[in-house]
Amino acid sequence: MHAELRMGLNESVLESLATRYRTYLEERRYASQTRHIYLSCVAHFARWATSVGHSPAQIDEAAIARFLNEHLPQCTCPRPARRVYLDNRSALKLFLNVVREGDQAPTPTQTGHIDQELRRFDLFMIRVKGLAASTRRQRLRIVGRFLAELFGARPIIAPQIKPADLRRFMIAGYPTWSAGSRNLIAGSLRSYIHFRALLGDSVQHLALAVPSVANWRLATLPSVLSEIDIVRFLRSFDQSAPSGKRAYAMARCLTDLGLRANEVARLRLEDIDWHRGIIRLAANKSRRTDVLPLPRETGRAIGAYLSMERPATANRAVFVRHVAPYDDPIGPGVVRKIIIAAFRRCGWTHSRVHILRHSAASRLLAAGTPLKEIADILRHRNLDTTAIYTKVDMTRLTAVALPWPGSRP
Repeated sequence: MHAELRMGLNESVLESLATRYRTYLEERRYASQTRHIYLSCVAHFARWATSVGHSPAQIDEAAIARFLNEHLPQCTCPRPARRVYLDNRSALKLFLNVVREGDQAPTPTQTGHIDQELRRFDLFMIRVKGLAASTRRQRLRIVGRFLAELFGARPIIAPQIKPADLRRFMIAGYPTWSAGSRNLIAGSLRSYIHFRALLGDSVQHLALAVPSVANWRLATLPSVLSEIDIVRFLRSFDQSAPSGKRAYAMARCLTDLGLRANEVARLRLEDIDWHRGIIRLAANKSRRTDVLPLPRETGRAIGAYLSMERPATANRAVFVRHVAPYDDPIGPGVVRKIIIAAFRRCGWTHSRVHILRHSAASRLLAAGTPLKEIADILRHRNLDTTAIYTKVDMTRLTAVALPWPGSRP
């Protein structure tokens, strides 16, 4: 780092955090040039924080947003202060992690009536309902917004909720959501009402006040890719490009096994039994461990990635980050981004990765696989969920179709 910036950082109110931040970047193996840039950004922020009288305890999202949106556009700090917005945003996002690891500032979940209520509701969903993390996060967002609109900063008193409050939130709260999505809102509100009823509040009548939205789930045909489309999709991956083998291996997991994006992201090295040719899916959406056969081409793609492209890391995930911080796991968003990019290369407008799961089921059905086996492979709890794919099997539907009354034989 430039000597002037180093001096400015050491003489600022954030001096005590500077060394920890430098260690934080080194431990996560950020490149030396990246560390230099990020430290320069933090030094600039530290100078500004000192000038406006901020203490370490006041460093939070609001302070960083003020620096980025108010100070940077009109910054007149002498060189070598770094003014690139994206660099500063990335550097300060990591810096906030360091601040919070040292308990220098309270996290948003440490205060407030709504935060306390949501923590208790979350424990209910874990211990009583046994819901998956993704479902809990979705319900917490919806219920949190409802409580914020109804109570604001006041204490949460569930018996004060009126049927009209629930109906108004359902109708006006999410105007652009589809019928299926609105039923997710209804389910979240009913779950919260059940939670309050178990605590002894007289709110059972409110569950009947949550409107249900008409949604014929099985009325439409599932979108699927043809065999030709699948081949074209897989050929769109350049395995010689940076991270190309990782992207291709992920795509094979989705197309060959019908995995969900979050299941691909959660795969661990010990989940693959190379000798027996199987792959284990632990703690998935069905909350059980499932065992699937590992197709030859899928195994080859994963093996090529592991042996030729995967960086050295302590992370036990199969698919890991290829840029710092290396030891942090990837999320399902990385999988979705890679697949959507491949769709665009093929000239398609598909925006849901789930189409690959639908396509896997459709191909199995066309190959004569019994419906029960398809349900087992896709880990469906209910056979009715799998039965929807029979509607796209035109060959078998034609064989059993009856002639239209009055038509010629």
